[in-house]
Amino acid sequence: MAVKIKLKRLGKIRSPHYRIVVADSRTRRDGRAIEEIGKYHPTYNPSVMEVDAERVAYWLSVGAQPTEPVLAILKKTGDWQKFKGEPAPAPLLTAEPKKARPSFEALSGDDEGKGEAITQKKKAEKKDEAAAESESAEA
Repeated sequence: MAVKIKLKRLGKIRSPHYRIVVADSRTRRDGRAIEEIGKYHPTYNPSVMEVDAERVAYWLSVGAQPTEPVLAILKKTGDWQKFKGEPAPAPLLTAEPKKARPSFEALSGDDEGKGEAITQKKKAEKKDEAAAESESAEA
């Protein structure tokens, strides 16, 4: 029985998430797996790659063959180089913490007309015009 380390697709139509699984090479892509050994979220920025290095080393040592996408992930995490005895790659990028956005009040500063409308309402303008016309008619 040939064993492969491959990706199992999860998630909605346009938001894929993958599990790195060990499965028989004859099973379907999302079929039954022997063991789940990692996660891959390509839509995050930067993408998330979590791999159980100990289990990957075990499965590679007993002859499991990684597919091309999994091989690329293993090379980025350094597990493939560790298995082959090569030097480790550069460390992966980590997500920078998001900076807190300043509040609206902090940006506006001290305004004298705080909380008041800048323009008058149309109904108020019509009443003022009507009052002005009635005063001019009386005079």
